[in-house]
Amino acid sequence: MDDFFIIVIVFLLLNIALGLVRLLRGPTVADRLLSTQLFGTAGMAILMVLAGYMEDLTLLNVVITFNVLSILLVICLVQVWKKKKGDTP
Repeated sequence: MDDFFIIVIVFLLLNIALGLVRLLRGPTVADRLLSTQLFGTAGMAILMVLAGYMEDLTLLNVVITFNVLSILLVICLVQVWKKKKGDTP
């Protein structure tokens, strides 16, 4: 069973690495925004897998906190993007 957790975590880390490539190359701001969301989502998934492996439910509280922060990050980045483009709500 330990091998399963290791494989899942390595797969998620590879997703983060590919997201980093998209973050550096991505031609548009939307690509970069989505890759930052990928970092947050993959990071939360890694923490959830670790919570299952270590049988520690406090890591799930950390995941919930990161989820809220991730939502706030997207809202802030979209607001900055809109101001940069000159769009005002």
